[in-house]
Amino acid sequence: MSNLNFKEHILLFLSLLFVIDVWAQDMSPTDLVNPFIDTGAPRTRWFYFSSACRPFGMVNLSPDMWTKGDWGSGYLYDEDHIRCFSHIHAWEMGGVAVMPTVGEFQGHKGMEVYKSKYSHEGEIAKPGFHKVFLDDYGVQVELTSTTRVGFHKYTFPASEQSYILFDGGAHVGHGSTVYAEAWRVNDTDIAGYEIMEGIIRRPKDFPVYYYARLSKPFQSIITWKDSSIVKNTDPERISGWNSGLAVKYSTKENEEILLKVAISYVSVEQAKLNLETELSHWEFEQVKEESFKEWNNWLSRIEIEGGTNEQQVKFYTDLWHSLLGRRTVSDVDGKYMDMTGPYPRVRRVRLSEEGVPLFPHYNFDAWWGSQWSLNILWSMVYPEVMDAFCNTMVDIYQNGGLIPRGVTGGNYSYVMIGDPASSFFATAYNKGIRNYDTKLAYEGLQKNAFPGGIRERAGYEHRFNPSGGGISYYIKQGYVPHDRPNIQGYHSQASASMTLEYAYQDWCLAQLALTMNKIDDFEYFMKRSQNYKNLWNAKTGYIQPKDMNGNWVNNFDPLALSGFCESNSAIYSHFVPHDISGLIKLNGGSDRYVQKLDKQFKKSELNGFCMASHKIKNDANWTDYCNQPGTGMAHLFNHAGAPWLTQYWVRKIKDEYSNITPYGGYKGDEDQGQMGALGVLMAIGLFEMDGGASANPIYEITSPIFKKIIIHLDSNYYPGKDFIIDTENNSDRNIYIQNAILNGKAWNKYWFSHEDFKNGGFLKLTLGSKPNKKWGVE
Repeated sequence: MSNLNFKEHILLFLSLLFVIDVWAQDMSPTDLVNPFIDTGAPRTRWFYFSSACRPFGMVNLSPDMWTKGDWGSGYLYDEDHIRCFSHIHAWEMGGVAVMPTVGEFQGHKGMEVYKSKYSHEGEIAKPGFHKVFLDDYGVQVELTSTTRVGFHKYTFPASEQSYILFDGGAHVGHGSTVYAEAWRVNDTDIAGYEIMEGIIRRPKDFPVYYYARLSKPFQSIITWKDSSIVKNTDPERISGWNSGLAVKYSTKENEEILLKVAISYVSVEQAKLNLETELSHWEFEQVKEESFKEWNNWLSRIEIEGGTNEQQVKFYTDLWHSLLGRRTVSDVDGKYMDMTGPYPRVRRVRLSEEGVPLFPHYNFDAWWGSQWSLNILWSMVYPEVMDAFCNTMVDIYQNGGLIPRGVTGGNYSYVMIGDPASSFFATAYNKGIRNYDTKLAYEGLQKNAFPGGIRERAGYEHRFNPSGGGISYYIKQGYVPHDRPNIQGYHSQASASMTLEYAYQDWCLAQLALTMNKIDDFEYFMKRSQNYKNLWNAKTGYIQPKDMNGNWVNNFDPLALSGFCESNSAIYSHFVPHDISGLIKLNGGSDRYVQKLDKQFKKSELNGFCMASHKIKNDANWTDYCNQPGTGMAHLFNHAGAPWLTQYWVRKIKDEYSNITPYGGYKGDEDQGQMGALGVLMAIGLFEMDGGASANPIYEITSPIFKKIIIHLDSNYYPGKDFIIDTENNSDRNIYIQNAILNGKAWNKYWFSHEDFKNGGFLKLTLGSKPNKKWGVE
């Protein structure tokens, strides 16, 4: 508390009042979610905040305080104006900005003119719903949605000049709108499309189509282009750059007008199909309640008892985030737009015998780092989600020839480095999640591990003959050299990180090959997985980049960023999830390794376990729980014979990230639910250091923050009903495991098998204030 300024004290107090108020009621998980967490941070990303949205919804409808850029955009708690309500807050995509106004028409003058002040007083944001009042216009706005349809309810004042704007010229999200067209269909329906400009991560222009329907016939239409109202031979259609359309009403005091906006990335006709299939009526409250119910069904797959009010709020907000950031891009009939080739093609996902799509198709950022977050959580609690994403990646492989790191706008983004999909697929397959073409999946992953595959490209390297990934050097020399000639692409200088991640991904492929009985491949990739040792410098005790000739790069500093991806050697030197015993041996044995690792945590504790920046060197950067590369480090003590230190540091990190005000929560890059998923795993006391990719997966145990956790298992994948963790003497002081009982038997291992998990079970943990250094060291 002493580190908070006055404003943060007030916000914390208000957040606690919110928690106390809802705690007194019969709480559901949806009631405990606080969407405002971390929205006051300057690093909030465009896709971060989604209020009126279903799980993985195509529509992500919410207020936008700022609409330009990846960072510092979308919903920003401290901004005092709302510029629009837009329907797409996806990774590298945005569009369909709508705004109600009253009074003199100013839609053609742009958002900076027609924006409105608002207040947090009376504002409500919950999973599936948002309510806010536009002060400048006297309009109350309520928002909800289905998966593909945004549903607006506007309560207008009495006015002869009430408008609803469709601003096709707005810069919404990551890039400009280069072309838009909108037209009147009839007295209640509007249709149109917008072309999102290509950007570095999504180099091709990409369309979004919409079909809108109003509950009341409008009186007239106003169109504009290039900041001027257009009066032409076709006043009910407008097209071009910086163009838009508005509908006009005369409204009575407190008159409600409802608006439904469906989107599609395929066509206007498909958008209309989405609307009429998902939302054929005008019952706003019904859709809102259905959204709450759907979110509760998803969030209730993990039930918790005990803990503080704040811990429960943070837990369900974290779980909510893990189901948000990655977006559905296929229509109700399974159609989606493929942009991997030289021209757009409409594709369709696999259908059931009844003609129903078996899985959605998705837009998503890279899986980079997801081995310590989403891979574990989804495979435990939401296996059907892993199945769906595996299907998406196999479809993309068939369409474009590569399994992606991340895909946006129907095309490869080549974001980040390596092939993190290898761990995703290995975890899915080795936990029995296999409702996709597993043969094609393995074929694509194997291709990615050689020249011509995804590992040959560094971040955003779209050119025809890529080389930034250095995979040919890795195969030939056993590491990626730092000074490779003629390299381009973002992160192409992250040679040491590439070497380490390729080694782990080789191991993941080996585990997949072993389960598939591809023994030659297993042996080959297992041998390659030891390449991480080629960058171990015994003199410095760190992973260190090498040049083309095998010499250590000069002027090495473990806190320097050169050679590493959004991190440094101090953190990446612990990135050997697949061979921790080998890493410990390189460090001189368990005792020396524990001392080294513990010292790093003690240094970084003063700075909140958060790297000050992944762009500059800083003495604080000994650990990093603000970004992916270091988020497994606290669990390494389990493997080094000191599980009590995993228990201690995991609890410390949870406390550090427990702030539930708009200025707390994640501190850095939440990255489409990855940090939320990590928070869930830490809270329930389960983890998988190897990401769960092993041919025989295990779960590592640490100290949960709740009295009881019930994980309801999906009967379509796992035979058991529930896996239950129950703790005794749990408190903020009693953080150390004294003893454990698994399914009625004394348990002195820090891990248990996935077989125990999937069959359902009961883990009893007794906690105390002092470490039991004998538990968990068998």
